[in-house]
Amino acid sequence: MFRYQQALDYIYSFVDQEKLQPDKYEPKRFDLTNMHALLGMLGDPHRRLRSVHVAGTKGKGSTCAMIASVLQAAGYKVGLFTQPHLHTFRERIQVNGRLIGEEEMVALLEGQKPSIERLPDPSTFEIMTAMAFQYFADQEVDFAVIETGLGGRLDTTNVIEPLVAVITSISYDHTYILGDTIEEIAGEKAGIIKEGKPVVCAPQKPAAEQIIVEVCQERDAPLVLLGRDWLWERTATSMEGQQLRVECRLANGEGLLRRGEREEFSIPFLGPYQLTNAATALATMDQLHRQGVGLSLQQARDGLGTAQWPGRLEILGRDPLLVMDGAHNVDSIQRMLTTLVEDVPFDRLLVIAGFSADKDIKGMMRELTSRADELILTKSIHPRSADPDQIAALDEEGSARVTLINDVASALWQTLERSNAGDLVCVTGSLFVVAEARAAWLDAQGVDFDRDPPL
Repeated sequence: MFRYQQALDYIYSFVDQEKLQPDKYEPKRFDLTNMHALLGMLGDPHRRLRSVHVAGTKGKGSTCAMIASVLQAAGYKVGLFTQPHLHTFRERIQVNGRLIGEEEMVALLEGQKPSIERLPDPSTFEIMTAMAFQYFADQEVDFAVIETGLGGRLDTTNVIEPLVAVITSISYDHTYILGDTIEEIAGEKAGIIKEGKPVVCAPQKPAAEQIIVEVCQERDAPLVLLGRDWLWERTATSMEGQQLRVECRLANGEGLLRRGEREEFSIPFLGPYQLTNAATALATMDQLHRQGVGLSLQQARDGLGTAQWPGRLEILGRDPLLVMDGAHNVDSIQRMLTTLVEDVPFDRLLVIAGFSADKDIKGMMRELTSRADELILTKSIHPRSADPDQIAALDEEGSARVTLINDVASALWQTLERSNAGDLVCVTGSLFVVAEARAAWLDAQGVDFDRDPPL
């Protein structure tokens, strides 16, 4: 009989693609044979799910959270599978915002263990995915919102037949696995597109969009393009969130909005890119509505307005301003910095940053040092974390003052202690760094939250 910590140890004891360094990548590990075999032994629970499948480089998690929140506001029982987590593994598997319980997780894993051990070289993510699918099926959810883990074509989640496939913004990430060109990466993400099933696609670079258009044509999958079929603009912004006006350009039918109709919505997130994610979520809900899913505009407003996705441009403190954002590639860092400069008032920008070793650290450092008044380099306890000394060596021309503090919590407190009331302290570069800083902050505020023991 497992205890919860033993269950986690068991899951993490298998090959974990999330912790591999690039030079350890083995292409043979990315294959759906094991996934199909494991689910077959479990009775194919994924075939009992009505799902929405979301792939992309940026905005996947936020988009999933908004889609799930709208469906829940409409009265449906909704499973949400995302990755990675901030504080506890159980965040990855939720039903109507409730994390899977420790005892539920243990019971689920014990039931699957005989099947898992019949597989040749199972991976951590295969196990997590099978657990999510079976849990959602056992819970008899009305809908499951599923985020891909890596890529799309060979991702362990790509065994489902979704009602709608969603592709968020594509940029360079995991290039050692997905390819060195935007076309190759887009081809991997487009792997979630299924024959005849509608696709909602966020705005893309022309090369990426062309790949998605071609795959949709090959698979006779109706394509909804944001920026062509749906338009949006920001109408207001504050430290509490943003308002947007959305217009549908699709032909009239049983959609959420009629052609040419404009509606206002609010989201509790900062950043212009979150407006794109919100519009993508609305376009997805529109496609579900056209398939007969009951949903009103007011329910869509309620769901978007109450969506939660911590650790993404999240404001935790006000004096000085403390923001945490899990940006972990060059595009995300650029978007974060643009939002801070344009939408958030501050005197000095103090950035606490740590990175995973397989990312474009030099590119992210270039962006951060060009904007930050001070840059504090740190390192999370995650095995994939890059060493601050090696990171500092990449600061070739930056004007920011660079300090090294290896422990994330120490970096947070030391930076806050010497900051002024008008300063902005931003923690970024990796969700693992954000998770540690966020936990330290919440502990200091006496906030109780779910968390797992250190790795």
